[in-house]
Amino acid sequence: MPNRYPRDFLGHGAMPPDAQWPGGAKIAVSLVLNYEEGGENNLLHGDGQSEAFLSDIAGAAPWPGQRHWNMESIYDYGARAGFWRLHRLFTERKIPVTIYGVATALARSPEQVAAMKAADWEIASHGLKWVEHRDMPEEVERAQIAEAIRLHTEVVGTPPRGWYTGRCSMNTVRLTAETGQLDWISDTYDDDLPYWLEVGDRDQLVIPYTLEANDMRFATAPGYITGEQFYQYLKDSFDTLYAEGQAGAAKMFSIGLHCRLIGRPGKIAGLQRFLDYAQSHSGVWFPRRIDIAEHWAKTHPNKRFERPSQMSQERFVTRFGSIFEHSSWIAEGAFDLELGPAFDSAAGVHNALCRIFRSAPSEARLAVLRAHPDLAGKLAQARRLTADSTAEQASAALDALTDEERSTFETLNAAYLAKHGFPFIIAVRDHSKASILAAFQTRITNDTATEFSTACAQVERIAELRLKDMLQ
Repeated sequence: MPNRYPRDFLGHGAMPPDAQWPGGAKIAVSLVLNYEEGGENNLLHGDGQSEAFLSDIAGAAPWPGQRHWNMESIYDYGARAGFWRLHRLFTERKIPVTIYGVATALARSPEQVAAMKAADWEIASHGLKWVEHRDMPEEVERAQIAEAIRLHTEVVGTPPRGWYTGRCSMNTVRLTAETGQLDWISDTYDDDLPYWLEVGDRDQLVIPYTLEANDMRFATAPGYITGEQFYQYLKDSFDTLYAEGQAGAAKMFSIGLHCRLIGRPGKIAGLQRFLDYAQSHSGVWFPRRIDIAEHWAKTHPNKRFERPSQMSQERFVTRFGSIFEHSSWIAEGAFDLELGPAFDSAAGVHNALCRIFRSAPSEARLAVLRAHPDLAGKLAQARRLTADSTAEQASAALDALTDEERSTFETLNAAYLAKHGFPFIIAVRDHSKASILAAFQTRITNDTATEFSTACAQVERIAELRLKDMLQ
């Protein structure tokens, strides 16, 4: 099989599904609290350097072979003070959250874990350690995922049902899906709605996360300086998504939080203002991510279909070889293009087929035009058209002409062919019998170059309509 492009630029497409959030909610606001304190890079944790990521230390860098007291102290604040400030905020408002819990961090924080459980918060896995995974060998990462699930189950009492690594590798999403143990994973940032990812035989639900509606921007440049800036960004995002929900296109709004960042007094004020604002609206659902997962699995279960980008060449040509009349070479050429998930639709296959047709020499395109039958011609009368052509001509009642109408078509067909060297081609499903005749009488007067271009465009339109009958 030729190289296939793995990235999916289509997703839910122009018409995303109706989320149908419970109670007719117009927006689902998913609050995520990352618990990483005690799981970060540290010599005490067996790492070779100190942590340097997401703190209030400007320009922080790893200290190889040394502990970083200031960095550790900032992380400690998250566990000692920030967590409890956030715990009070959410429990007083009766807003459930999802915890992204680093397994080793949870193991070092029994009081916090007990408080999470008492509040009925979802405790998802945030990996074994809060470290970079980009250069981690696949077998090592697989083993760490397994150990994270084991340790999480030991510490929390139940296995995680969700996963987010964060500092992930190109293998992370596939490896977590392959465990077969997770109701959802969130190591993507590519949508405003959940979606299904097919990994082998596994239908894995993905609930995309966020790096912009995220307090990590307090520790990055450009980023937030004040809680008010954070509030304003969350409000603007909420307003946009809420309006879309009012228009019937309800979305999900993920908000990422960290104990050591948003847990600071000056920063949490912005979050408090946002919660005041969001809770003042009707139709706002504050689910845990497992609640979103359960709803989506019930309301929008995955529906597998035969994906063109995953077909063998034989199957691809068998399926699409007749889309361009008697010209299977177009499908053969399209199969060799850089296809991927974005081509697993009528528009995608149509684009691939048309690329081959458009780039072919004029003689080859002329042969495609000549492969088309006359409208209401002798082949139709003898019932020797392809099934597609038969149905298409019937859609405009060209199979039920009066003797006078048939005579008119035969005269026009002969005159057009004599002048241009190929039959008159039109996407009959876009027309009525009368408009076809009108177009015929108009186009027959065009020069051949114009008609060649027009006929090629009509061939592409016929292909498009045929593919829409076959694919989503």
